[in-house]
Amino acid sequence: MFALEAQDIVKRYANHLALNKVSIAVPRQSIFGLLGPNGAGKTSLIRIINQITAPDEGSLKINGVPLKQEHSASIGYLPEERGLYKKMKVGEQAMYLAQLKGVDKHAARKRLHEWFDKFDIGSWWDRKVEELSKGMQQKIQFVVTVIHEPEILIFDEPFSGFDPVNVNLLKSEILQLQKNGATILFSTHNMESVEELCDHIALINASEKILDGTVQDIKRAYRSHTFELLLSQISESPRSLIPAGFELISEKANNYGETLIRIKSPVVVDSNQLIASFLPHATVVSFQEVLPSMNDIFIEQVQRK
Repeated sequence: MFALEAQDIVKRYANHLALNKVSIAVPRQSIFGLLGPNGAGKTSLIRIINQITAPDEGSLKINGVPLKQEHSASIGYLPEERGLYKKMKVGEQAMYLAQLKGVDKHAARKRLHEWFDKFDIGSWWDRKVEELSKGMQQKIQFVVTVIHEPEILIFDEPFSGFDPVNVNLLKSEILQLQKNGATILFSTHNMESVEELCDHIALINASEKILDGTVQDIKRAYRSHTFELLLSQISESPRSLIPAGFELISEKANNYGETLIRIKSPVVVDSNQLIASFLPHATVVSFQEVLPSMNDIFIEQVQRK
């Protein structure tokens, strides 16, 4: 059973078609990347899942049950556009928002202090929100998003505004939330984060889903038969060792008497045979197939549309 299913979702705004029969199925306890360029329709779908707006056509299910108002309590949503009350004190506001999400006062205070300690922000409790930097405010917003321990978490550009240290901290916490049982829908333009965190992705462009699947399956589907070999003890020019039909993409020698070459084949290659073809004339120190990055696939698919 899937944690979240959206089937043939259609959403129109006046003369604009925001979503055109978009379907996604988010496995339980997965991190699911919802990708696409600006204006693709991602935010429209997220707003529908959160019941901020309703679809014109299509259906949604949470754990196999048609989406209902009471499901809101089992969803945590961190929007791209953050919003906290600037004049309120941090602790006071966090307590208010936690109780608004159904956490009783005692549990809310305990959980909040645990999270504040984890993020090393305990000293902010009695400060006004307006005194904090954007990154600090976003930490608070993250905490109040997860404080009611929802089954499904939706993060829209969660790393925006964070420095690298805090990005890593947030990534670690997202992975821990998944380990603890949460299902996470994750929208971002940062393809490096997608490769690090996501199990599955769906790519939306111009209101339509154009790609979905596991990250590894998608990368393998778009493989270009490109390989890197690190060679040493080469008896002749590396170029002369390249098998017929291969294209030399790059060649670079290092200070250890080794040469790194990248080659490409127009057809499927037997890796064992490829390595064997070099062995009479060189030592193969390392070998790997170079799969396309999610960033490469994203650009290729969006530009193709």
